[in-house]
Amino acid sequence: MSLNPSPETGTRQDFIREIIAADLASSRCGGRVATRFPPEPNGYLHIGHAKSICLNFGIARDFGGTCNLRFDDTNPITEDVEYVEAIQDDIRWLGFSWDDRLYYASDYFEQLYQCAESLIERGLAYVDSLSGDEIREYRGTLTEPGRNSPYRDRSVEENLDLFRRMRAGEFPDGAHVLRAKIDMASPNLNMRDPVLYRIRRAHHHRTGDAWCIYPMYDFAHPLSDAIEGITHSICTLEFEDHRPLYDWLVANSGLPGRPQQIEFARLNLSYTVTSKRRLLQLVEEGHVAGWDDPRMPTIAGMRRRGFTPEAIRRFADEIGVAKRENLVDVGLLEHCVREDLNRRAPRAMAVLRPLKVVIENYPEDLVEEMTLANHPDDPSMGTRQVPFSRVVYIEQDDFMEEPPKKFFRLAPGREVRLRGAYLITCRDVVKDADGRIVELRCTYDPATRGGDAPDGRKVKGTLHWVSAAHAVKAEVRLYDRLFNAEEPGAGDVDFLTQLNPQSLERLDDSLVEPSLAGAPAGSRYQFERLGYFIVDPDSTPERPVFNRTVTLKDSWAKLERRIG
Repeated sequence: MSLNPSPETGTRQDFIREIIAADLASSRCGGRVATRFPPEPNGYLHIGHAKSICLNFGIARDFGGTCNLRFDDTNPITEDVEYVEAIQDDIRWLGFSWDDRLYYASDYFEQLYQCAESLIERGLAYVDSLSGDEIREYRGTLTEPGRNSPYRDRSVEENLDLFRRMRAGEFPDGAHVLRAKIDMASPNLNMRDPVLYRIRRAHHHRTGDAWCIYPMYDFAHPLSDAIEGITHSICTLEFEDHRPLYDWLVANSGLPGRPQQIEFARLNLSYTVTSKRRLLQLVEEGHVAGWDDPRMPTIAGMRRRGFTPEAIRRFADEIGVAKRENLVDVGLLEHCVREDLNRRAPRAMAVLRPLKVVIENYPEDLVEEMTLANHPDDPSMGTRQVPFSRVVYIEQDDFMEEPPKKFFRLAPGREVRLRGAYLITCRDVVKDADGRIVELRCTYDPATRGGDAPDGRKVKGTLHWVSAAHAVKAEVRLYDRLFNAEEPGAGDVDFLTQLNPQSLERLDDSLVEPSLAGAPAGSRYQFERLGYFIVDPDSTPERPVFNRTVTLKDSWAKLERRIG
């Protein structure tokens, strides 16, 4: 079996795929490749999970293997069906399928319990009655070995009796735990008799109240891998120190499976937090509008903001798989989004901050239909008709009364092109009582329909516009990065103090061309000269709502061209 690069991304070779190829060559895993994506259903997936999804499902694809979706649902206090459903939606949206291989750690609760009893019977686990604080105290430190619990030498019979009574619900939460009996002097703290089970009276979203003891993640995860016949358990670097425990549990479980744990560097993205605890805090404290807020790095948030699954998959391929932690520039993600949307997004015209323009020599009762291409490089997208009339709106930023030298847009006495329409010249400026510009008086050249002058004269400025009589009023939400700091929370700084107060600007009086009226939620456009936008689920036919996905400016592309 050999590596088959993805036709979409041209998958690069990496150290994980090299390990798997070597395993296949040596028949270590019986000619099989079986991976899994194992989320805990205690929050929404984020961009870091997207990298892991692409890696695990991508490896299965490239080697002709399988990838399971397994929910590690061992902590009922933090888990919810909402998260289970959202995670499945996100994986499907990214373009991956687990077919009929949807599993839950809770599927194996009875089997895991029997494995725990087997460890007790072989003298490899014991019931400890120390409190949580006492267990931490006895554990020792990185420089000092731990101490044996006074309950470590309980007999097999006493341990079995206590563990069964724990399952029967005879003891309150925290009264006892089940611990592995390994080595309290181990230099690896994870091997100092780790806790395997704890008493926790909480309603489980799948098993209800059938259990009052639940396995710890470090116990359930490797054994679930072994039960499912996983060959390669791909996880992030923070689990590297857990690998000896993973291997110990698999070796002593009595299960036939022998999965191999391989660690890779997690995704650290600039101007972004991906800690579930911090993301939950942002949601619960109202700093964002929810898990799918377009400023959030969640897959749901990125989808609502207008990112495409193709762009995220390409980003995952571009950053590759590393062995060491590093900080990835969020500009690369935005670049991938722009590159993808540039190909697929039809063009449209919108005016975010309108400035009225009256074309004084244009007939008052005349309305013309201007033919504009929906995409300058893709004729298959066709054309659309955009109405033009005597009164139009342009962007406020496209006019300056006293322009600097390199300002090529509209100014008194200057001629500019209205995209696909006519050349116009500003003749007068109208101001209100406070001196603010409220209207421009212009003239047009009737011979320049389509935007070009038959006499060959050149005009540097081209502006987008909408007809006042036909424009549709819209709400536009301008999203920016959620944090001002490149590494939010670094150096023990409270990450909430680094929130960007300009991460969302709402414009209630924007105007869009009439072709966008009634555009369904999820429709993507490039608003000419402004950026890429998507129709938000809040949108209605009477009041469309557009979210800015990214601006047109792409600093990463400029850097790439310089390097190239």
